[in-house]
Amino acid sequence: MFDPAPIGVVFTQGPEHRLAYTNAVYRETFGDRPLGRTIREAFPDLAQSGYFDIFDRVLTTGAAEVVTAVPLDLIYPGSTGEGRRYFTFSISRAAMSDGRPGVLGVIVEVTAQVTAAERIRVLAEERRRALQRYRSLVNAGTQMVWVADAKGRITEPSPGWERVTGQTWEEFRGEGWMNAVHPDDRAASVEEWRRATTEQVPRWIHTYRLRLAAGGYRHFVVDAAPVRDGDTVIEWVGTCTDIEREWQESRRTELLARAATATSGIARLDEMLAALADVMVPDIADNCTIHLLPQALHRLPGTPLTTERVAAVTRPGLPDLPPHHEEHLRPGSPLARAADRRSPLHFVFPPGEPPADLAPLDGEPWMAEDVNSVVLLPVVVDGTTAALVAVSTSGARPPLGQAEIGLLQTLLERAHTPLSNALEYQRTRQVALALQNSLLTDPPDAPGLDIAVRYRPSTAAAEVGGDWYDAFVLRDGATVLTIGDVSGHDLPAAVTMSQLRNMLRGLTLDRQEPTGTILRRLDIAVQTLYTECTATCVLARVERPDSGGVRLHYSVAGHPPPLLVEADGSARFLTGARSPMLGLVPAPEYSSAMEPLPPGSTLLLYTDGLVERRDEDLTVGLERLRHHASEAVSRPLQDFCDTLLTGQLTVDNDDDVAMLVLRR
Repeated sequence: MFDPAPIGVVFTQGPEHRLAYTNAVYRETFGDRPLGRTIREAFPDLAQSGYFDIFDRVLTTGAAEVVTAVPLDLIYPGSTGEGRRYFTFSISRAAMSDGRPGVLGVIVEVTAQVTAAERIRVLAEERRRALQRYRSLVNAGTQMVWVADAKGRITEPSPGWERVTGQTWEEFRGEGWMNAVHPDDRAASVEEWRRATTEQVPRWIHTYRLRLAAGGYRHFVVDAAPVRDGDTVIEWVGTCTDIEREWQESRRTELLARAATATSGIARLDEMLAALADVMVPDIADNCTIHLLPQALHRLPGTPLTTERVAAVTRPGLPDLPPHHEEHLRPGSPLARAADRRSPLHFVFPPGEPPADLAPLDGEPWMAEDVNSVVLLPVVVDGTTAALVAVSTSGARPPLGQAEIGLLQTLLERAHTPLSNALEYQRTRQVALALQNSLLTDPPDAPGLDIAVRYRPSTAAAEVGGDWYDAFVLRDGATVLTIGDVSGHDLPAAVTMSQLRNMLRGLTLDRQEPTGTILRRLDIAVQTLYTECTATCVLARVERPDSGGVRLHYSVAGHPPPLLVEADGSARFLTGARSPMLGLVPAPEYSSAMEPLPPGSTLLLYTDGLVERRDEDLTVGLERLRHHASEAVSRPLQDFCDTLLTGQLTVDNDDDVAMLVLRR
């Protein structure tokens, strides 16, 4: 039936659409395409056309589809090259006599009906209607709509653009729109727009700041797409939408997340504030300085204020300021007022003309020369102004406003808990350091003996440890030396250390007993009163017996051994009277040992921070100490101590060090 039909007929079989039948008209039109091949193989020149998808849909859904007057670019029988002809297709699902599924296509050529004049008329009508819709939208809507030529130059007026930016048509046309873009965004926007028009991207979305007719800038997103005639871009149409609110919210969320990440795990108040300064600059301000108030807990409002600048961050291109600097503020100065009032102070002024009283007493500059606004924010933690944050903008950047002040306050408020913890840590550390320093007394005067002491705190964040030393002369003329270390690096460790030191003093003064017996009594007290405490200790007693000479009686409770260096440089550790540390053994027994101290000999008591390093065995540190002490024994006692500290300690030692040195 189909063979003599005056229209083209094709039948394909199965989901691969293999050619199963074509009639004479079909073969005359499209050539003799071999049966058994898929239509994609038979028509490779139509692979990108999308027509084959129609076969897939019809076979899958069973719904017939008609495509009217569509062009096909093929090599036709008898032609010398590729040509464009127009066809109308009717595609429907069918089945072979044995039930196998397939697709039946009926094809009619309509090239003669689709004339060039008609196509031009249709395109012209579509363009006329599109232009009418565009103009109606531009005139009625509040959104900015614009049209540019294929190279990206503005070709038609935009009432919305003129209303928002204040640019006239003469100022806007061509590339004049670029002058309304913020100077900091202009170069990137122009480069991206030229790239989009050159590469003819299907869509261009970009965010920039536009100058408003009323002054200032707001963020807009531009969304543009090319208008094509076939494969040729004839113009571009785009919109500009105000997204300032969305942008501010997005920036706020991003900055809060960055601030949380930047301050995570930081305990020190100055380090935490410095991390927040790095978040504020340059996203919010051009400059940020942060001042700690060391005496905040004790200062009365209205009195002179001394601050320690712990951070100074400036955006690239501005001169840097040293982050650590002590500044003195007069009563009533803006920084002092912000601290006393515990509320922000906001200043906006002509570029380069800040109020004179914004500068500190020492006159050192702390802002850029062309600054135009300053905000002073007190950091209030648990009712106390712990720090002051000063931020500023300069140059062509808009002055800081209420939006920026609110964002800065939110940053500091979100950090309130860690700031509170950091301030409490600072308070605790100050108390512990004061307690510890009160116990690091000067050595006593003992006839025939020189005594020197040294203490070096850890360089780690926790600067308070449980190391102590003590030296005093008894009523019978004997000199007592003791050194120890309580486990922990915090205020409880410092408090326990002070209590054990004083308790040991009392036990030593109470009765004249062997050093081991005194340590046993101290251990009983520790296990009774401080059930969670452990400590190490060396207790030594230097005596002058009637028979002459000088003798050392000592006991060691889990502590590194004393080092005895004789005048000739021979050095050895005193390993007698070694016992467990305090608080470790339920029924402690401590032994005592005696060692003569030859003339010119030097006795060194020390804590483990002098010899321990994370990356090596303790015996290496002990041998290094013995070597350094042997070489330095000829030096005066004070030089001897300094030489040992220099030779033993690294820049990043993470433990406290105490030394008690006696020389006969």
